[in-house]
Amino acid sequence: MPAGPKMLLLAAAAIVVAALPTEAWAAVACAGVVLLAYLASGVGVRELGRQVWGLRWIVLVTAVGQLIFLGPEPALANTVRVVAALLVAALLPLTTRVEDMLDALERGFAPLRRAGVDAERAALLLAVTITTIPVLARLAAEVREAQRARGVRPSLRAGVVPFVVLSLRHADQLGDALAARGIR
Repeated sequence: MPAGPKMLLLAAAAIVVAALPTEAWAAVACAGVVLLAYLASGVGVRELGRQVWGLRWIVLVTAVGQLIFLGPEPALANTVRVVAALLVAALLPLTTRVEDMLDALERGFAPLRRAGVDAERAALLLAVTITTIPVLARLAAEVREAQRARGVRPSLRAGVVPFVVLSLRHADQLGDALAARGIR
């Protein structure tokens, strides 16, 4: 599927997921749709498992918070809805080249030029944002692996500083690369 329709389908899926009721059947429906999306895209169940594992802390925080304030059924439904939206969103960079996303975004933003929006710059901003998320996930994994290699038990407190340093270094390199291409 071309990048433009794929992004519109993703946006529609996110809206539908957000509009679902907080009932158990909605959680089952979301899980089924996500499974079908990963199978139909050719990415597969193994990648779905990796994506779910990457979201484990979001799942935990969301589920616990919802459970405390809303009860079991709404907690399950809301947590699965959030995770489903994130998993479907993760399919976009897994199945679409950045260049294709950038072109589609530029075409989509073109009508906003009349309102003074720089379509190329806005598209580049969104494309950089979309592609930076997997980079940050990889950096977090590298910090955890480095901690394990040193015999340090991975922890949030011990991993924050190295992760922030690596993230800022990546941001500086990205900024330098954009500046070298004449983009401010």
